[in-house]
Amino acid sequence: MVCMSRVWKPCGLAAKLRRQVWSCRLAGFPVQHYSTKTAPHIPGMEYQDAICTLNTLQTNASSLEQVRRERSNPELQLQAMKGFLERAGLTVKELDHLNIIHVTGTKGKGSTCAFTEQILRGYGFRTGFYSSPHLVQVRERIRINGRPIGKDLFTKYFWQVYGRLDETKDAHDGTMPAYFRFLTILAFHVFLQEKVDLAVIEVGIGGAYDCTNIIRRPWVCGISSLGIDHTQILGDTIKKIAWQKGGIFKPGVPAFTVKQAEEAMDVLRDRAKKINCPLWVCPDFEDYQANCGSLKLGLAGQHQWSNASLALQLSHTWLQRRCRPDEKFLSTFVETSSIPEATPFTPSPSMKKGLADTEWAGRNQTIKHGAVTYFLDGAHTMRSMQACVNWFRETAAQQEANTSGPVARILLFNATGERDCAAMIKLLAPCHFDFAVFCPNITETITSCNADQQNFNVSVEHMLTRCLDNERSWRLHNSAGNTSGTPLLISDSLSLVPKEKADTLVFPCIFSALQWITQGRDPVLVDPSKKVMALKPSVIAKAAPLCDAEEIHVLITGSLHLVGGALKHLVPESSK
Repeated sequence: MVCMSRVWKPCGLAAKLRRQVWSCRLAGFPVQHYSTKTAPHIPGMEYQDAICTLNTLQTNASSLEQVRRERSNPELQLQAMKGFLERAGLTVKELDHLNIIHVTGTKGKGSTCAFTEQILRGYGFRTGFYSSPHLVQVRERIRINGRPIGKDLFTKYFWQVYGRLDETKDAHDGTMPAYFRFLTILAFHVFLQEKVDLAVIEVGIGGAYDCTNIIRRPWVCGISSLGIDHTQILGDTIKKIAWQKGGIFKPGVPAFTVKQAEEAMDVLRDRAKKINCPLWVCPDFEDYQANCGSLKLGLAGQHQWSNASLALQLSHTWLQRRCRPDEKFLSTFVETSSIPEATPFTPSPSMKKGLADTEWAGRNQTIKHGAVTYFLDGAHTMRSMQACVNWFRETAAQQEANTSGPVARILLFNATGERDCAAMIKLLAPCHFDFAVFCPNITETITSCNADQQNFNVSVEHMLTRCLDNERSWRLHNSAGNTSGTPLLISDSLSLVPKEKADTLVFPCIFSALQWITQGRDPVLVDPSKKVMALKPSVIAKAAPLCDAEEIHVLITGSLHLVGGALKHLVPESSK
């Protein structure tokens, strides 16, 4: 059990929170006044207050400087994480009781975790699931039995953890954990307090020095498909990235990987051998179907097959350790490569149902609102974008085959950070979009947006500049015409792209982009309380093909944050 003996002193924290509230007001959303009674068990601290305070950990100057120092000496990251964990009243030893499944990878680790959690929940176990990033609300990252924890529960546990860290910071040079570290500690605290039977933990970035790797005794580990991403942190080659991912291996703890590039496999093999971790390669998904017929997946796309195979091995291994701990683990395997291949097995009815029932929002997700169909996928690497293109072309073509009139295809795109946006945009060109629309990961420009989707680590100016760069890249790959920059004015009207080009537009926020794309044909987006952007007549005229089309198909991709902002508007209940 977590030690609860400390007395939480609210007075100093309350004063600081009153100051922090002003930064939240400037960010453009309403915040309630803080009560002087800020202890977790006393009413007055609402969910949005907790999220507003959480967001201050994004911009804490000392925290950012601390992260910079630790990147040059990565071993310090886990040392710092252990210190923060202990200040929050937890110990690494307590995490052993969570019976953890630890999963990393570049593409598909979230889907693998979702499959695994759904399967084990189907056996009647009480599951915890920690993932990132969130799409609409922060509490999506911490799930109990597949559902985000409630606002009241999040708020209660947030103040318990934040209070302990705040009251001890003076003795630690005023340091507080950065955003992701804090949420990781909070997730561990929640899972221990809620007494889950197991916790599925998705790595944030990398593996070796990711703050989730403070886990010392997981029950089983998994590595999904590897690729090039987060190169400034993980390295710029597949070998360097594989070394980082293999850092989650633990002595004697079984681990599985999907088939990887040969050079990545060599690194994983050597890493596992050095750590003394038994490592297997997952069989092809088709191999499980030999004796049970076709298996159905709740997540679309052929690329989910390897994720499902990994999830089957992870859940099967966890069940073996839970239900038959005295049996020798995986005593047989087929030797086909330098890393042995795990033996395929016949999935149980609960496993088959778990695979079929899995849902994971924002990944190969289709939403139909009348004449408008949205295809949402948070692809943000080259490999994931190619998978997204394959899925969209196949799925959209199936729907268009059943449509008698013209269909307008629209791309809504944004990508941020160090990613090669131009290369991803080039992959999208064969989809033959009628319009390409670009906007930053800002849900809306009015003040009703909530704190869950605020990102203070990137300036608005930087986000808009990237949108304009993306728009220019699109025209470079789709036309030999004018490639001069498109001016963007955030005022009462939207400036035009050059007159000779009518297939691209840049909008200041996700809501304004969706409004223009749908042209009033999606009843969910028709909200009288929200201001409709005033557009120039020439911009309105560009939408004629959208008004004339029988259906509008919109692919939203390039960023999970973009997809999350869209879901906030397309699925209003996700914000409640």
